[in-house]
Amino acid sequence: MRRSLSLLATAAAIATATVATVAVSTSASAAPAVGKYVALGDSFAAVGSLENVHGDPIGCARATDNYPSGVAAALGASTFVDATCGGARTVHMTQPQSVTGGDAAPQFDALTADTNLVTVSISGNDIGFSDIAKTCAEKSFSNPFGSPCEDHFTEGGTDQLGERINAAAPAVDAVLDGIHERAPQATVVLVGYLRILPPSGGCWPVVPFARGDVPYFDGVQHRLNEMLGQQAGANGAVFVNPGDVLGHDVCSDDKWVEGLIPEQLAVPLHPNAAGQAFVTGLVAEALA
Repeated sequence: MRRSLSLLATAAAIATATVATVAVSTSASAAPAVGKYVALGDSFAAVGSLENVHGDPIGCARATDNYPSGVAAALGASTFVDATCGGARTVHMTQPQSVTGGDAAPQFDALTADTNLVTVSISGNDIGFSDIAKTCAEKSFSNPFGSPCEDHFTEGGTDQLGERINAAAPAVDAVLDGIHERAPQATVVLVGYLRILPPSGGCWPVVPFARGDVPYFDGVQHRLNEMLGQQAGANGAVFVNPGDVLGHDVCSDDKWVEGLIPEQLAVPLHPNAAGQAFVTGLVAEALA
């Protein structure tokens, strides 16, 4: 995308999108080259620097410096198809997705029998990452030192977000099964979500999460990544989890995920180019 496209317009276009340092050069030299590589998933796979977004359709916000592009370069893929799209849910593996600029084809359409490698990041939108973040931010102003968001999502003794994660598990299972069916020779890598908030403390009001809701939200994200790891293990997929690394959340001085007001030309609460480069290294190392 050209620099002239404003951050605000791009963020609006994908507002429904969702979530140990490894040197990329070292991983790249160790990992084998692949033939056809297909990348699937939501905004945590699609985005990077907004100045590097390419179209077809533009609302998917696929960036040339997202982790799939880095993996394709690191592994020397002879054919690379980036089917990722901001806002994607598990249903968009088999159904078209309406975004700004048109409809994105079902992501599984990119898979063929000769596909050698598939990466996929999915389920953040299934549990409603954007809605959760919006709710937590709004409620933080009512009690910035308490846990109003946790109180909301556990009202009546029901763990609503835990139930959402449990409900997403069969959908992720179906995605992995669908990949194996369409690309039976491919190595499949399920990629989790970079850590958004620190384990405690936070940085309210710069990032408006109440102090008690910071560990709560971080725990929800940990459970989501844990569920993804379980599904990968049950479905013959490699699991890569970038969410356990500390010190690069939205409150840090060395961000891999931007805050609500990005310090770089990137999507709020999404990976920036540095974060995507880190994930590239993890995937390349896992495949080595």
